[in-house]
Amino acid sequence: MAYPSNRPLNIIRVYAHCADISTAGSYFTVAPTQGKIIKMGSILFGAITTADDVITSEINGTAITGGGWTIAYDGSAAGDVDTAVPTAAFHVKEDDKIEFINSGASDTTMPVTFFADIRTGG
Repeated sequence: MAYPSNRPLNIIRVYAHCADISTAGSYFTVAPTQGKIIKMGSILFGAITTADDVITSEINGTAITGGGWTIAYDGSAAGDVDTAVPTAAFHVKEDDKIEFINSGASDTTMPVTFFADIRTGG
């Protein structure tokens, strides 16, 4: 059996919680250090209906290129993880505001947690 690889110590995961994916809004977290966002995503707490929710993201009000993804309603279930890999405008400084913006297009009241992985050091 192969051993799993350990998460590198220079990658920090930060979180923002949304109580209702079906309500459009912004959800925030803060960069604990200088670095580069290398992955973003969400984990759904249950199925959503009617329409997909589109997520975009920003750092201090500037859009993160490649920092958007769709949470699909078709076949959605608790534990679904959706991710994106930013391609530009992804550098953060300590205490920068990271914002996840939700379209609120679905119809089911369902929590979701957003995350961003930051590789420290820029």
